[in-house]
Amino acid sequence: MVQLVADKHVRYILMAEKKKESFESVVMDHLRMNGAYWGLTALDLLEKLGSVSKDEVVSWVMTCYHESGGFAGNTGHDPHILYTLSAVQILALFDKLDILDVGKVSSYVAGLQNEDGSFSGDIWGEIDTRFSYIAICCLSILKCLDKINVKKAVDYIVSCKNLDGGFGCTPGAESHAGQIFCCVGALAITGNLHHVDKDLLGWWLCERQGKTGGLNGRPEKLPDVCYSWWVLSSLIMIDRVHWIDKAKLVKFILDCQDLDNGGISDRPDDAVDIFHTYFGVAGLSLLEYHGVKAIDPAYALPVDVINRIIFTK
Repeated sequence: MVQLVADKHVRYILMAEKKKESFESVVMDHLRMNGAYWGLTALDLLEKLGSVSKDEVVSWVMTCYHESGGFAGNTGHDPHILYTLSAVQILALFDKLDILDVGKVSSYVAGLQNEDGSFSGDIWGEIDTRFSYIAICCLSILKCLDKINVKKAVDYIVSCKNLDGGFGCTPGAESHAGQIFCCVGALAITGNLHHVDKDLLGWWLCERQGKTGGLNGRPEKLPDVCYSWWVLSSLIMIDRVHWIDKAKLVKFILDCQDLDNGGISDRPDDAVDIFHTYFGVAGLSLLEYHGVKAIDPAYALPVDVINRIIFTK
């Protein structure tokens, strides 16, 4: 079987950061904070975070900070809850959460909660269960969950549960593996997994595995490496991961590697990118692949980073 070409993936991630004039870099300029989180977390999982300059990264992250307490996707852009979590996660990777004005950042996130318990992404008001997860994950890392109405937040997430056991982005919306991760992750962090029908959801999630071993996000869709994270992490959180064929999934992820230049794609022989490289490595981490550090399925950060946060006063 093909092996993980970890060194080539590390080189690919480091080179991607230097190609600021490339088409891919330009079109992703507005979400560079997310890209930094994907790349840096992948490096940490491969035990190569020391390959980048901590000071340079932290300094850039702080140029994206707004007086509102939120972070933007890049310098000069508007703040959004998506990029705020990525910024907090990056600072957590480098053990630099102490440079944050935690009160201000947590107030920004808490201020996006709506009367029904849902969360908006920013001042323009889009609502999505992704934002519920992001708010809960971010505030938990900052140890400020008491700033929101957790019961209302949980009740809103539960209202997005469907008859198939899955969750959608809003009440009545179609079940989707990405939204399921967000809802299950938020419920796990808040200690509310009893709201999940684990057998029913576990069945829906394990049905996402196709003949190639890869996982898709919903019925009748093609497999995609990124669902090695969204589906697998959810199965682990509800203790049903033994319902899929792990060996076939490992093979699918490894077959999506660019063995010459590094990086991982959505499917075999497609173009690689940072997003799928991170989620491929993260999937292998959940599958306990040799040489990849353990990742926390709820927080999407290395277990040692989460332990450091939880066990630090």
